[in-house]
Amino acid sequence: MSNQRTFGAFIIGDEILSGKRQDKHFEAIAACMAARGLRLSWVEYLGDERERLAATFRRTLAAGDVVFSCGGIGNTPDDHTRQAAALALGVGLEIHPGGVEEAKVRFGDDMTPQRLQLVTFPAGARIIPNPFNRIPGFALQEHYFVPGFPQMAHPMIEWVLDTYYRDQFRPVDAKVEKAFYLTGPAAYESALLDLMERIVADYPTLRLFSLPSIVGNERRHLELGVEGEPGLVDQALEEIRVEVEKRGITWVRRP
Repeated sequence: MSNQRTFGAFIIGDEILSGKRQDKHFEAIAACMAARGLRLSWVEYLGDERERLAATFRRTLAAGDVVFSCGGIGNTPDDHTRQAAALALGVGLEIHPGGVEEAKVRFGDDMTPQRLQLVTFPAGARIIPNPFNRIPGFALQEHYFVPGFPQMAHPMIEWVLDTYYRDQFRPVDAKVEKAFYLTGPAAYESALLDLMERIVADYPTLRLFSLPSIVGNERRHLELGVEGEPGLVDQALEEIRVEVEKRGITWVRRP
């Protein structure tokens, strides 16, 4: 659709890149978007390096994508996300009055300088409510910055989707994905490239995918399929079936 937005995600933290912690964001974000008929177009993993973060945010802010950023918005010296976001836009940091009111629900009037740092955001930011502990995240343009803790980040991302992007939601059954498992000497991606290119050209609204499967040192099969509007998917898949049979390739429909 012409008004369909591009969604991306940043997953930030040296502990993720070093392997000390496993990423728990990608799968959850993909699932909450799929439940709304949406999907991520890209994901990037970044360390806690202020200049690199700023350069990356500058690029994606200019691109106009809808972006979720998980991690690095605490008040410890290893958290650089809020400062990098401010650098990317060329603005300063300031205490957010709405953020203070949210934080007071948890801390009362005992808003120490350290706690005020938690609600110090780039100038012009909007807050994202945090149902877990009331310490909000922040939004700049269409970039949404949430904590690295999954129990906080994921409900906050759902709130953003439900609040700002409901017009992007699609019925979950509006798209289907179907595929064949192909086997035989000619069941290679390179041998089927002309067929794939023809399907992509003839069905520009479908997403074609090709996934070789290898177990140990043995090639098992090639999964070839398409995703999109059900009627077109069935039509494209039938063309694929006819062509692979002509080439002597054995096929079975993927469950």
